[in-house]
Amino acid sequence: MDMTWVTDRIAVGGGIWNELKMIEVAEAGVTHVINMQIEFDDRYLGIPHDIKILWNPTDDDFQFKPPELLQRGVDFALEALDEPNTKVFIHCAAGVHRAPMMTLAILLRTMDLMRIFDQIFILTQGGPGFATETVSLYIYRTAFRFFNFGYAAAMSFLGLGLTIVFARSLMRLMRVPRVSK
Repeated sequence: MDMTWVTDRIAVGGGIWNELKMIEVAEAGVTHVINMQIEFDDRYLGIPHDIKILWNPTDDDFQFKPPELLQRGVDFALEALDEPNTKVFIHCAAGVHRAPMMTLAILLRTMDLMRIFDQIFILTQGGPGFATETVSLYIYRTAFRFFNFGYAAAMSFLGLGLTIVFARSLMRLMRVPRVSK
């Protein structure tokens, strides 16, 4: 089975196509699949393994894709990743174009969540209660409302570390293999 782990919970690869490969996917601990291939709908293959599958058929024609297409996958993946112990496998027929495109969208959206601050602070200030409080707003409150600068600095460095891990994963995903002559 062609499966490359981009993070410990997100993998990308080629098509599943049959029951034997779906068994391999299930044995890898995958709980959610985003199927970007238009050629084959493998939703029925996931039923016996209790794997939730989003069939998001995308033509591999190198043409502009509407944002709604990627948003469906991003929403599905973020909802899945909110649950502990879930793993998401994003695939297309060959694992070359569509699946990395969706993985890139998910990783960039996740990185956006780390840096969103101004809109939430201006609109809701994290309220009502803590319903719209993000990590960056929590760090701000820790530092400037509770004057716990050391703890806020530590959280900021941890956030920086996580962002670097995501960025390195993204760079590894987008790396083109070198062919020796």
